[in-house]
Formats: sequence, C-alpha cells, structure tokens
Amino acid sequence: ITRPEMEIGRYHWMYRSSRPHRYHHVPALRGNVSPLGIQGCFECCIKCLGGVPYASLVATILCFSGVALFCGCGHVALTGTVSILEQHFSTTASDHALLSEVIQLMQYVIYGIASFFFLYGIILLAEGFYTTSAVKELHGEFKTTACGRCISGMFVFLTYVLGVAWLGVFGFSAVPVFMFYNIWSTCEVIKSFQTNVTVPGDQICVDIRQYGIIPWNAVPGKACGPILENICNTNEFYMSYHLFIVACAGAGATVIALIHFLMILSSNWAYLKDASKMQAYQDIKAKEEQELQDIQSRSKEQLNSYT
Repeated sequence: ITRPEMEIGRYHWMYRSSRPHRYHHVPALRGNVSPLGIQGCFECCIKCLGGVPYASLVATILCFSGVALFCGCGHVALTGTVSILEQHFSTTASDHALLSEVIQLMQYVIYGIASFFFLYGIILLAEGFYTTSAVKELHGEFKTTACGRCISGMFVFLTYVLGVAWLGVFGFSAVPVFMFYNIWSTCEVIKSFQTNVTVPGDQICVDIRQYGIIPWNAVPGKACGPILENICNTNEFYMSYHLFIVACAGAGATVIALIHFLMILSSNWAYLKDASKMQAYQDIKAKEEQELQDIQSRSKEQLNSYT
C-alpha cells in the first residue's frame, strides 16, 4: 500500500459522507413492536404478568376469604344464638345479661378483625410486589437497606404471632360447632325413638347450663323431648349451626393463609439478606476495578512520558 492510498483511506474514514452508501437489511417486525423499538401492548402485558407475586396474591385472596367468612358468618351466628337462648333456655333477661354483653363485645371485635386484616393483607401483598424481580427491572438497580430488611423481619415476627393467635381462634370457633352438633344429634335420637314405645322421648334432654354459658339458676335451662325437637326445626337453629360451621372453616382458611404468608415472608427476608451481601460484593468489586484502571492509566502516562 502506497502513501497516497493510505491518505485516501484516512480521508474516507474521517469524512463519512464520502464513504460509499451501503444498504442494510431491515428485519421484519414481529408482534406489536414498533419501528422505534418500543414494546407493544402484548409485550407490556407479559412483562407486567411476570412481575406479579402469585404466591402472595393467592395467600392474600385466601386470607381475605377466610376472614370474611369468619367475621360475617360468626356475627350472624352469634345473633341467632342469643335469640335461641332468650326464647327457649333463658326466659329471664338477668340470667343471660352477661352473655349478651360478651357476645356484643365479640361482635365489635369481629369488626376490628375484619378492618385490621384488610389493611394487613394489602401491606403483605405490597411487600410481595416489592421483592419481585419486576421491581428491579422497572426501577433500575436494586438496592436493599437495613431498614427494608428490618421491616421484612418485623413482618415475619408479626405474621408468626398472628398465626399462633388464629390457631386459638380456630379452636375457639369449634366450641359452638360442638355444642350445636350435640343438640342436633340429640334431636336425631329423639326422632329415631318415636317408633319405640319402651323409651319415651321426654326423658332425652339437653341442658345448656352444663356448658357454662348461662348460670345454673337460669329457667328453664334445658329442653326435652318434643320441645327440643321443635327447637332443632327452627330457622334460627338451622342457620346458626351451619353458619358456625362456615365460620370455623373460615378461621381454618385464615390459619392456612397466615402459614403461607409466613413461608413467603421468610423467603423474601432471605432474598433481601442475600441481595445485600451481593450488593456489598459488587461495590467492592467495582471499587477494585476502578483502582486497577487508575493504576493502568497512570502506568500508561508514565510510559508515554518516558518514551
């Protein structure tokens, strides 16, 4: 290559307008991607669906459903229970005054439980969104702080405490189911003995006073034979019995949801802890690379000064 050819090549490289124009093949567009490289609606939907924390979403739906069943059915069932006691087992208002106050207090507690778990479920769902990989893609580099890890650990502890408390609520909600089942089974025994003349149905009774919900001096305190059978055939008894069953099932669903939340929060906390360690490692690595580049640049400057 002669010197004139080298000058011509240098001229073409410096002034691109003089370089021969070349046509490049433009690939065909796929899907809804625009010519400017902007993602279409389908790609955006797929990206958004990929960032949804499905485990937290399922646990939230299960928690909301369980709390709603427990609070709604339990509130109506308690009202029906008071009506049954006033009409058939405790005709004097002073005998069941304390029970009425306790049931009214429990209904107010139900309102508070529903409100608290509505907010708590939304907070846990938001925490699930925070720890997904989609947040890193939408907001750039993912940074974890000690405050964020502390909040995640606090949620783990609080969810554990609530899970233990709801185990007690689940056991407590099974008590009225047991009581109503005993009354219902006694009524079934009375119906089966109607054809047996040797065993009169009047001798089969249910005494509510033995459960401790009304005092022993309450009148009449018990129901026997046909009176008990009529109680079992009333709408209040039928609805209260089945609503207590549904409320107990709702409490069990809430326990499962809290256990599910506990597993998710523990996994998220471990993820944040590992992410913080990885972040510290990357910072140290970037600092070492920057120092190495500075050393290399200084070495090149010294070498150029010598030459």
